[in-house]
Amino acid sequence: MKRIDLRSDTVTVPTPAMRAAMANAEVGDDVMGEDPTINRLEEMAAERTGKPAALFTASGTMGNLIALLTHCARGDEVIVGDKAHMFINEVGGMAALGGIQPRTVPNQPDGTLALDALRDAIRGDNVHWPRTRLIALENTHNACYGSPLSLDYHRAVFELARAHDLKIHIDGARIFNAAVALGVPVREFAQSADSISFCLSKGLSAPVGSLVCGARDFIAAARRQRKMVGGGMRQAGILAAAGIVALDTMVERLADDHANARRLAEGLAQIPGIALEPARVKTNIVFFDVTTGETAAQLAERLARAGVLIGGSGATRLRAVTHDGITCADVDAAVALVAETLRETSFRLMRGSE
Repeated sequence: MKRIDLRSDTVTVPTPAMRAAMANAEVGDDVMGEDPTINRLEEMAAERTGKPAALFTASGTMGNLIALLTHCARGDEVIVGDKAHMFINEVGGMAALGGIQPRTVPNQPDGTLALDALRDAIRGDNVHWPRTRLIALENTHNACYGSPLSLDYHRAVFELARAHDLKIHIDGARIFNAAVALGVPVREFAQSADSISFCLSKGLSAPVGSLVCGARDFIAAARRQRKMVGGGMRQAGILAAAGIVALDTMVERLADDHANARRLAEGLAQIPGIALEPARVKTNIVFFDVTTGETAAQLAERLARAGVLIGGSGATRLRAVTHDGITCADVDAAVALVAETLRETSFRLMRGSE
């Protein structure tokens, strides 16, 4: 039985072209700046984002942490959404390792932070308060249905930040999904930020790695922070080689993942016992709630036995993510298996009430 793995786009595996590039990669010592494949990947990332320089990191969490450590000093404050990945799912690194205080602002349903709320969260000059240094945005926004944040919104936040002498970092783990969904080049988003990170190991299907992009002096300082947190890799060109193939070949195909996510959402919405808003699905992430009385964990366990892997995201909420390797046929099969599993639930409940 084939497993249909919808837990995350991190489960993607390198393509044959990536494996070949990795096997044949020219390498050197990256800490010494001598790995030509990493240097080439960083140049490509800088060009894609329109930034002067870029830095290869082991993960998106590491990339975000390095950016925060570079922008902020101990005791500084970063304004971040209350559903932001770097606030909820990055182990409190900004506080634990950087002494940086997060100031949360509620994320709106579309992943944005209301401009008035952002403005109100900015600290004034008071000896009792931490200094506000940075606004962090997430695009696409993972916990908000994978919503892509518009270019106009980024520009409005950038204008607000500049008026208060603040920096902006974009957690762009899936920024290429946003770019494809909105038809806007990544560099357009990056223009309204001082730094931006993006992942190679999600929808782009590389096995490892993220990039942080920004000004040359910023990246020089970030390189020192990377070394401090243990991210100075040596002959890592074998990893960067897959990232080069990812940027060259895997961006445009993200549209297929978005189409499959919409197909999945529309199919799930027709199943009794599922609550879902298909119109909210803009990229490759689908959230849905089970309303049969069982928990998300219980349904996920039964679906796994049926061959569909879906992650829980709350007491009754599950998250499904489409990616390379998930076909239209897989989506249709997953919908059918969810429907069959929930029919079994309804049958058990009916028998139990007799």
